[in-house]
Amino acid sequence: MSKLRILYAATEINPFLQTTKVAEFLQTLPQGMQERGMEIRIFVPRFGLINERKNRLHEVVRLSGINIAVGDDEKPLVIKVASIPNAKLQVYFIDNEDYFHRKSVFVDKNNKFHQDNDERAIFFCKGVLETVKKLGWSPDIVHCNDWMTGLIPLYLKTTYKKDPIFKDAKSMFTVYNNNYTHKFDSDLMEKVKMLDIDDSMLKELESADCDGFIKCGMAYADAVIKTNEDFSENINALFNDFMKKKTISTVSDDSTLLDNYYNLYNELGK
Repeated sequence: MSKLRILYAATEINPFLQTTKVAEFLQTLPQGMQERGMEIRIFVPRFGLINERKNRLHEVVRLSGINIAVGDDEKPLVIKVASIPNAKLQVYFIDNEDYFHRKSVFVDKNNKFHQDNDERAIFFCKGVLETVKKLGWSPDIVHCNDWMTGLIPLYLKTTYKKDPIFKDAKSMFTVYNNNYTHKFDSDLMEKVKMLDIDDSMLKELESADCDGFIKCGMAYADAVIKTNEDFSENINALFNDFMKKKTISTVSDDSTLLDNYYNLYNELGK
């Protein structure tokens, strides 16, 4: 039995919220890996569509209270937890009143992309890493899922690489399809910067869109995974470009899914 420590970061997870297949995947995979002996932590944003009372979320005061810098602003981080029913798995929710209390995920009721989704992503990625530090739990593999988590592999290779908690951590980035074409403000790269990060490290973000976050995740992750979805032309072009630079594994969503990921984790965690 593998004793690897796997940290999952994703946009959503069943049964708390499902808007895409990410939520299903995140319910299936961590539980399957825990049953195979791995130690698991799961982090998602606490989007306003999640019913706290129904899902029994409660704040973890000892983990809350950090301020997270997003550009020139600092926002307080609140950590909440809940357990997945019928599974011995806890989910940590990254929360902040300004970013996550609206009753929507990435678009409003008029299907308009939230202008601050870039800041929400930055806050989430930094919030995950800072909370793991506070937990004192060293992951062997940080498995990032979907565009919102795309900065975590960058931060692990730069600002956090000397931190004892993350010094041996490898990152994996799974790409999912999306049709977001929104352009973020021109100060995106300035907001993303941290210690040890300069403009030359952020060239993937020059497009200032969701694809830029995906490119960043692909560029800095130790392993890139392609789901078997029908990808948009933009994302297929990203795969074609990155295949020249690194290996991209395709994992089918079928009966071999858990075995395939188990093998990938063990290979990466050597």
